[in-house]
Amino acid sequence: MHLKVTSKRQVTFPKRVMESLRIRQGDTLILMETDNGLLLKSRRFDVEKLAPLRGKFSPDLPAPDLDAIRHAAQDPSLRD
Repeated sequence: MHLKVTSKRQVTFPKRVMESLRIRQGDTLILMETDNGLLLKSRRFDVEKLAPLRGKFSPDLPAPDLDAIRHAAQDPSLRD
């Protein structure tokens, strides 16, 4: 697959790639150098890291909106 870089250093991914990786507008991607080349990963909220909190909150609380949490963390208006 070939991707073209624009003069603004932007790249457009094909729709099928975005859908298969579940990448949406505003998501953060991580580009890492490896011995075999470059690796592109999406940065996701890892629900398993919440496991130590199990049983510490009332079961009557609604489930957290993980998408809202992820996007709020990237909201520049919430930064110092």
